[in-house]
Amino acid sequence: MFARSTTIEAQLSAIDAGIAYVRKEVLPALTDIPGCFGLSLLVDRQSGRCIATTAWESEQTMYDSEGLVGVIRARAAHEVFRGRAGIQEWEIAMVHRDHRTRPGACVRVTWGRVDPARFDAAIENYRYRAVPGLEQLEGFGSASLLVDRGSGLGVATETFDSADAMARNRRDAAAMRERSALQSGVEILDVGEFELALAHLRVPELI
Repeated sequence: MFARSTTIEAQLSAIDAGIAYVRKEVLPALTDIPGCFGLSLLVDRQSGRCIATTAWESEQTMYDSEGLVGVIRARAAHEVFRGRAGIQEWEIAMVHRDHRTRPGACVRVTWGRVDPARFDAAIENYRYRAVPGLEQLEGFGSASLLVDRGSGLGVATETFDSADAMARNRRDAAAMRERSALQSGVEILDVGEFELALAHLRVPELI
């Protein structure tokens, strides 16, 4: 399975309108496109960074959707969120859920880079060494790993039941992240924490 993420640097005053627009207009339009497995929306109300991610049955269905999705994306980003948008396409390497997303859930996102020759080993390290540790953190709900094998980029997302739980596990999570990066040769590029504004991805367990 594959995913397309759109990162929008939104105007802070436009975030609530953007969330409402994605819920009422974008999500219904996307679910009518063949091969689409839904959408999630992450929001950082302090920086304005918002990340919308759509999941696709195959790389081909993702590419075939670009014309229609591009029109929807342009309106949402520029007219509603009133910001700039950047797009990244990914392979979904792993998805694991402990339980369904709960109201008030938040997400920690880690971007990293690894030598493409070490990609498979890095994926295996996250799947079999990092995730069991994450499951022990307070409030853990799910984890996923998206990768771009050509560039060596990857992004790990971990969902927690509340902002308070995510704040309380921040120190332990950082120690685990540093240890995992050292083991797999991953360079950590950025870490962000987000409100999970919409959670409508129907991606099956991939572990």
